[in-house]
Amino acid sequence: MKVLVTGATGLQGGSVARALRAAGHEVVALTRRPESDAGAALRELGAVVVRGDLGDAAATREAVAGVDAVFGLTNYWEHFAREIDHGKNLVDACRDRRVHLVLSTLASAEVVSGGAISVPHLETKRAIEGHARASGAPVTFVHVAFYYENFLSWFAPRKDARGVAVFGFPQGDAPLAAVSVEDVGPVVASVLEGGEEPSGRTVGVVGDELACEKYAAAMARALGEPVEYQPIPRDVFASFGFPGAADLAAMFDFTRRFVPSRQDDLDDTRRRHPGAERFEAWATRRAAALREAIARSSRG
Repeated sequence: MKVLVTGATGLQGGSVARALRAAGHEVVALTRRPESDAGAALRELGAVVVRGDLGDAAATREAVAGVDAVFGLTNYWEHFAREIDHGKNLVDACRDRRVHLVLSTLASAEVVSGGAISVPHLETKRAIEGHARASGAPVTFVHVAFYYENFLSWFAPRKDARGVAVFGFPQGDAPLAAVSVEDVGPVVASVLEGGEEPSGRTVGVVGDELACEKYAAAMARALGEPVEYQPIPRDVFASFGFPGAADLAAMFDFTRRFVPSRQDDLDDTRRRHPGAERFEAWATRRAAALREAIARSSRG
């Protein structure tokens, strides 16, 4: 099977490209940065890395020509509202070529909450998903949970005045579904290899679901030192002022209030990919990276 992977030099697209190559499939990696280190790593795995931009509808149609399937991922945090056009261009190209599109989107906070909460980076994905459903494109959607890897970057614990590593966001004490980004690729591969009808079903990708105190406890065991979770009210988090703070604050408030469990998605992920890691196993394996992330965050 020959598969076009968009966003292939990023975390999620890279995971999909690696999983497909490991399974022996041909991969065409579409990226605006083919000369990057990630692009070079994909070439070493045998992927064909090509320059492309989903903002160019004609070029997107050309990229889709000649492949058997497509994994599609669009980037809100780089393109914001233009993400919608990028997604529509990819959907339309797959519709016209009748190519199975596995499209990474997210649940709409506005829809699930009955209008109580709007989260911009979820609503752009909602617009793309709505277009795909209305277009008649042969599509399967994947909804990927919070990345474990966020604890190495955006939400790395930071040492406080006591010398204790602390993280926090507006999740309260509600469970948070999460997954290692490396486990996304095998789930997507299972969708493409399983002969499932691309009829608009949604596949959730979840590796674990824990209260944030338990994520902290797992990191503490992996590191052999205290790690604490301190919930932060939505309004306080939104006031921090970094780009996207209000958006992320609303996202956590949405998951806290309106996503009580993704156990069904967790069970389906385990069925599709029995090797999907629980968080504690991931934290133990990535202990050195966690220490580095904490040190970096604490210096900042």
